[in-house]
Amino acid sequence: MDAETMRYVDQLNDDDVSVRLQALRALMQKVHEGKIEKPQQGDDVNNHIHTTYSFSPYSPTKAIWMAYRAGLKTAGIMDHDSISGAREFIEAGKIAGIATTIGVECRADFSNTPLNGRRINNPDQKSIAYVAIHGIPHTQIDAVRNFFVPYVKERNKRNALMVDRINQIFEPFGIHLSFEDDVVPLSKSHEGGSITERHLLYALSLKLVGKLGKGQALVDFLVDDLKLEVNPRVAGYLLDAENPFYEYDLLGALKSDLVPRFYIDATRECPDVREVVELTRSIGAILAYAYLGDVTDSVTGDKRSQKFEDDYLELLFEVISELGFNAVTYMPSRNTIQQLKRVKALCEKYGFFQISGEDINSPRQSFVCTHLRNEEFRNLVDATWALIGHEKMATHDINKGMFSPDIVYRYPDLNERIDIYKMIGQGLDSGDDL
Repeated sequence: MDAETMRYVDQLNDDDVSVRLQALRALMQKVHEGKIEKPQQGDDVNNHIHTTYSFSPYSPTKAIWMAYRAGLKTAGIMDHDSISGAREFIEAGKIAGIATTIGVECRADFSNTPLNGRRINNPDQKSIAYVAIHGIPHTQIDAVRNFFVPYVKERNKRNALMVDRINQIFEPFGIHLSFEDDVVPLSKSHEGGSITERHLLYALSLKLVGKLGKGQALVDFLVDDLKLEVNPRVAGYLLDAENPFYEYDLLGALKSDLVPRFYIDATRECPDVREVVELTRSIGAILAYAYLGDVTDSVTGDKRSQKFEDDYLELLFEVISELGFNAVTYMPSRNTIQQLKRVKALCEKYGFFQISGEDINSPRQSFVCTHLRNEEFRNLVDATWALIGHEKMATHDINKGMFSPDIVYRYPDLNERIDIYKMIGQGLDSGDDL
């Protein structure tokens, strides 16, 4: 890669969005001129890419570039409690020629449902579950942003309190974090981004590397002083002082075992699930439950072995059906084929739209989920194009979305609707007949 190209790639994460987008234009011009080899494209898709507006090594523009270079046909932004990167993501997708979809991931409170007191899909807290609002009409971006503003404020109050707990743990080792000086600058909170536990852990990782350096001394500190159970694969990464992703790998080691020691339950920052259902309905988007499933060996190295929904999955599907969810999203790379077939069968039984997305928030993760190339999951590729078609139509008129009452009445069969919106998403049908 020549110096000019490297400079443009670096600028994809510039603080100024206009610089980021201009750098992408310059890179795509190099592709068109044959100065950068055009990647091979298949049918790969990904609907769940985090950006710097929650936690990620990638700005929305850099995320699109990485998706393009990986050969993705489509890319979807999915930040925690924030939609502030969506317009940039949409514009970057147009520049790179990638079809895009936008959404928000948030935690919803299921305390007032039959799932109260259960470990749902949240490793840190019972009764709270992650859900994904997909296919947000572009006319509704500001409405979504306004909905999350008070919840993000409450989250930051808890973030600051968790930093205090981290400092209590690390005070004997001469390590101290400042929420305002060490954590906030790592985020896009001043631009409507959210601050997550990963930001706290990344700031702590920087402090630990600054104090102990990289390699054996740091691994010994994690095991002997903090009494963490470090995954052998992650330990290998941390023993390599030349590892370019060192702080992210250290974050993963800390997240899997340290979080329970400083975690404070989220309360006022998690809307009741019925509020999220109503928001999604009112803006013409698609609400999906994010299936996690019992975890054994975490593919990202940041989740410990733990049981989640599998023991009561039928009940969970009954509850989300009664609440008014439209879809279930799941990740083929994270579960066994037995788990996935069970989820698929339940989706078909309850009439849920099936969506996939491999959540990207670390530089070690591939933007391509090769499991989606399995014919067993061909429906998830089709669903992505249907999601894009939905977003196009709902942006024009929210009453034209896949799950609007009028469209469901006219096309009650979900598979027929998927086929219709898939054609629209692929540009093979204008949607004028809807």
